[in-house]
Amino acid sequence: MSMGASDLQAWTQAKITRNARVVLEKRYLKRKNGAVCETPEEMFYRVAQVVAGAEKRYGRTEQEIAELTKEFYLLMANLEFMPNSPTLMNAGRDLGQLSACFVLPVEDSMEEIFDAIKNAAIIHKSGGGTGFSFSRLRPKNSSVRTTGGVASGPISFMKVFNAATEAVKQGGTRRGANMGILRVDHPDILEFINCKENNKELTNFNISVAVTDRYMDAVKAGADYDLIDPHTGQRVESISAREVFEEIVDHAWSNGEPGIIFIDRMNKDNPTPQTGMIEATNPCGEQPLLPNEACNLGSVNLNLMITEKDGKPVIDWDRLQKVTCLATRFLDDVIDANIYPLDIITETVQANRKIGLGVMGFSDMLIHLRTSYASEEAIGYAEKVMQFIQKSARLESQRLAKERGVFPSYEGSVYDGAVELRNATLTTIAPTGTISMICGASSGVEPLFAIAYTKTVMDGTSLVEVNPLFEEYAKKNGFYSRELMQKIAQNGSVQGLAEVPGWVREIFVTAQEIEPRWHIRIQAAFQKYTDNAVSKTINFANSATQEDVEEAYTLAYELGCKGITVYRDGSRDEQVLTTGTKASAGGEADGAEAAIAPKVPFIPEVNTVMPRPRPTVTVGVNEKIKTGCGNLYVNVNADDKGICEVFTNTGKAGGCSSQSEATARLVSIALRSGISVDAIVEQISGIRCPACIRREGVNVTSCPDAISKVIKKYMDTDSIVNKRTVMNKGQDGVDEANKCPECGHPVNHESGCIVCAQCGYSKCG
Repeated sequence: MSMGASDLQAWTQAKITRNARVVLEKRYLKRKNGAVCETPEEMFYRVAQVVAGAEKRYGRTEQEIAELTKEFYLLMANLEFMPNSPTLMNAGRDLGQLSACFVLPVEDSMEEIFDAIKNAAIIHKSGGGTGFSFSRLRPKNSSVRTTGGVASGPISFMKVFNAATEAVKQGGTRRGANMGILRVDHPDILEFINCKENNKELTNFNISVAVTDRYMDAVKAGADYDLIDPHTGQRVESISAREVFEEIVDHAWSNGEPGIIFIDRMNKDNPTPQTGMIEATNPCGEQPLLPNEACNLGSVNLNLMITEKDGKPVIDWDRLQKVTCLATRFLDDVIDANIYPLDIITETVQANRKIGLGVMGFSDMLIHLRTSYASEEAIGYAEKVMQFIQKSARLESQRLAKERGVFPSYEGSVYDGAVELRNATLTTIAPTGTISMICGASSGVEPLFAIAYTKTVMDGTSLVEVNPLFEEYAKKNGFYSRELMQKIAQNGSVQGLAEVPGWVREIFVTAQEIEPRWHIRIQAAFQKYTDNAVSKTINFANSATQEDVEEAYTLAYELGCKGITVYRDGSRDEQVLTTGTKASAGGEADGAEAAIAPKVPFIPEVNTVMPRPRPTVTVGVNEKIKTGCGNLYVNVNADDKGICEVFTNTGKAGGCSSQSEATARLVSIALRSGISVDAIVEQISGIRCPACIRREGVNVTSCPDAISKVIKKYMDTDSIVNKRTVMNKGQDGVDEANKCPECGHPVNHESGCIVCAQCGYSKCG
């Protein structure tokens, strides 16, 4: 069965933007002799034909398959649903590997470890990402009886896996991505928590600690817990659960890793416990899998699931149900159309037939419904939408089970005797970095990352990219202007702009402007009706403290999340505070991140010294100091002219937060007004506070004294700036650690992954 361009045109042309076509040409479309030789429409048809063709094994006629091919084509061409990237890339091509997510076992022998490395390389070459639990490996320095030597431990082998991944580029379009997991009761857990302290180490790994319910109880009780040698099953020692928890929190605060997965909760929801236990997930943590198992994913575009009723926007439940059912059938067919890279994976996948249907465009849906992401209404929509999708997918899986039979490992599963299903799992909330770009939708269940930003195109021209929904609102409500769009592009946000109506500012809130608790509550709302897990990043402002991160981890556990990933703005690029745009070497703004830098108001000069404006980009350090009222966190930031800013946060115990903030603000203005650092330190050092004087173990006399000590420590800005290679920048002015490896533009941290909004690069696919 062949289909020409005219036939595709008769069906429908894909409704994609110019930017989406660029992403498709760069990463997805067929090439011949280096030149693109396929249109997006032909790609969608190629995929639809291969996936629908899998139904031949179920007795479908050629005519029925042709009709189903058209249905699958329209599902994608209309951007209502999109499968994971390997399906778009590889269906109908030589590789034929259509899954994004794999988990491989790592057993405790040299032969099995290197088998896992070899198998991972094969999977990476085919376009998949891999997850590993290193918890079975004996700890560092334990004896190896066969050689008489000592074990090198899990982290040393992770470095070997990382090096192998570096050597394999996935099909020329996707780089290898791994998840490394270690149980919290492994004797090497502290080394694991520290293993990515240097951002240049283990660059092809995300890492997460698998924490147990027993461990979380010990943290809450302030008790010790046992570390167990996995080789012998014997207790090695007992250590403080809280101290380990604080180590996890401190490192996550520093650079976003490690994340946490709640491993007991994942196994509680394991649908086939008779076939094995879950030890690991895919690279972004949303897909728990058995050893040697894979899962294919896809996402419904909620941005298009809106209609009008009585002149008001409402969710189009009929359309959502039809799309969900057809997408469920599509993903089940992918299992049969897939060419898996290893026979053992084929066997495991065919036995359980797991699929992961998720969503993208949730923020867009909320905007259509005039609902703020940070609201109870948004949480209600999240629960209602995901419950509806889960129910619709299960009904379709039941129908497929009657038509084709239940999944082979059904007997003994949690569904045995209760409900007959074709698939052991049905729903997953995955990252949708590049496929959401193709669909012109917001990513996964994440909030918007910027309302507008400036993009530099190939000829050097700077263009303002505006969120299409915001532009539509602005034009409909009469406040659109090019000047306003450029103003918004300066920091990516509409907050504080009087030209934008208050109700619009409330709806168009960005990730950095949303309190972490709302991020977590949204994640928990989706998790409530998701079979597998939810991939989401909990965003923090640069000024967030370790205690803020600790509270987020605790809340995620209490609300039933299966894991949590955090990212504090600027933490991966050495604490650089960012705005919606970043100045390039030529002075043009080209970034897309949405953290907001405070603005210095204009004050007429009346025989005064005016402070210079706060710089767009700074580099800084954060120190925790014990005071009479608890912990005080002091940030000192510098630019190329020297120290320019100080700000403080108090810990849970409270303290004189307003006085500390006032001191920090006045110090910051003084610094940018040219007053000598020595003079400032002299004025505020040695101020005495009774609370500090009376408390044992406190080495400062007051909060101002604490601030002075940190400033004095770093008053030689070489210790801040030069030590960090002049703010860790490349020649183009973009922070190296926060820079897309392909196009050089800044990246976003979303859905537990790193995504470039400019070229479509995704670390995790």
